[in-house]
Amino acid sequence: MLISLLKKYQSDFFPLLGTSFQKEDFCKIDLNVNAPDLDLDAIQTYDGLGFYIQNELKDNEAKVGIGGYLEKRVLYQQSNNFKSADENRNIHLGVDWWSAARTEIFAPLDGKIHSFQYNDLYLDYGATIILQHELEGFVFYTLYGHLNLASLRNLEKGMLIEKGTIFTAMGDRNENGGWVPHLHFQIIKNMMGKEGDFPGVTSEKLLAEFSENCPDPNVFFVY
Repeated sequence: MLISLLKKYQSDFFPLLGTSFQKEDFCKIDLNVNAPDLDLDAIQTYDGLGFYIQNELKDNEAKVGIGGYLEKRVLYQQSNNFKSADENRNIHLGVDWWSAARTEIFAPLDGKIHSFQYNDLYLDYGATIILQHELEGFVFYTLYGHLNLASLRNLEKGMLIEKGTIFTAMGDRNENGGWVPHLHFQIIKNMMGKEGDFPGVTSEKLLAEFSENCPDPNVFFVY
């Protein structure tokens, strides 16, 4: 139901990275474990992942790489945050937008600050903002992870964020959880009582449940 509702209003969404980018400035970044020519060992290092992303952008004459919804990845195996005795979280629930640190991020539609937090574990979200939206009485949320810390200053829960407003930017590795700069963007139907954080990666065991609650965010690619 939510995706159908979002598609109904899609033409009204403001581009997440603003209007200075054109469709040809983007290319697909494939980090699935089965992706051809992907060195699974190399991309588990900061430099290796950064080299791969930059090569993909260069080869495609692009400025921003995008992709990753429901990809099975090896990227998270360096951190115990994604492991437990009974499950291994390795399936990505959002879409990543790979670009330079400080790339500005715009609100795609009207919303308000649901919560925000600095999630400082290794390979966690780092600075994180969650917006709450409502369309035709349906409440849902968008999560923005791996941000710059400065964007958390002066925020308050319930603060209105108008569509088209610059409200945050991509962070560098010292503030974004240790990642190559990018935005993790995710749709959430039910926050499950969480604030400032929500799983962005799930296990195969819980995939059906979490993919239902976190539908495909590519509906917000409106370039």
